[in-house]
Amino acid sequence: MGEARWLTDEEQRAWRHFLWASRCILDALDRQLQRDSGMPHTYYVILAMLSEAPGRTMTMGQLADAVQSSPSRLSHAVARLEESGWVKRTKRLPDRRTTLAVLTDAGFAALAAAAPGHVEAVRHYIFDRLTADQVRVLSDVFAALHEGLDPERAQRINALSYRPATAPTAAEPS
Repeated sequence: MGEARWLTDEEQRAWRHFLWASRCILDALDRQLQRDSGMPHTYYVILAMLSEAPGRTMTMGQLADAVQSSPSRLSHAVARLEESGWVKRTKRLPDRRTTLAVLTDAGFAALAAAAPGHVEAVRHYIFDRLTADQVRVLSDVFAALHEGLDPERAQRINALSYRPATAPTAAEPS
């Protein structure tokens, strides 16, 4: 295995800033969503991923992958979201072996109501503190790290065009 390649002082500072800043940011976002929308950040991410899926529907396996969750942890979270009426689970026809998670109109409305406060918190905790050049560097740094860990997802993120959640139309499925 060889001798450990210890971090330099600068690498140690960068590592510690990343470690603690990421934890502080995620905790702050979770507190904001709990306070303003009555949901933890984890539930917000599940609703957001479903809102971006065709028909607002994903298999539980696809959803677990999208939110980086174990199937058992996701199943528990989706059960809580079902209790709120924000997600429903159905079986894929005709074989009925695959479980689908479907974002309901109520779930989409909850997401749309939570999104403005959440994006404002993201801006406050991250982007308002950075210059445009720092945002580009941050994006490049995290893209390089992500590419090394999960190239397929990193490419999908690079290809996405984001749009804010809006109220569902009558033509959209529930």
